[in-house]
Amino acid sequence: MTQPLERAWAVFASAGGRPEDPDWYRNLRANPEATIVFGTATHPVRARVAEGEERARIWRRQVEEMPGFGEYEERAGRPIPVVVLEPR
Repeated sequence: MTQPLERAWAVFASAGGRPEDPDWYRNLRANPEATIVFGTATHPVRARVAEGEERARIWRRQVEEMPGFGEYEERAGRPIPVVVLEPR
């Protein structure tokens, strides 16, 4: 799931509730510059992991809109990383 923010996008490394982080998350951590397609447009982005209050705010919004994400975190037994994709 992708959540558009004001000038960025947030993606969630839920891995469907599995206990390990998904490969794409590890790849973005190693190589944060990427390209995404949103709608019909292609956007060059730089990925960073949200921390603290920023992560909490984005996560709360995601769980409110899609409650299953809260279940993913419970099932995974780990905090689900929130990755912010900022235009570059």
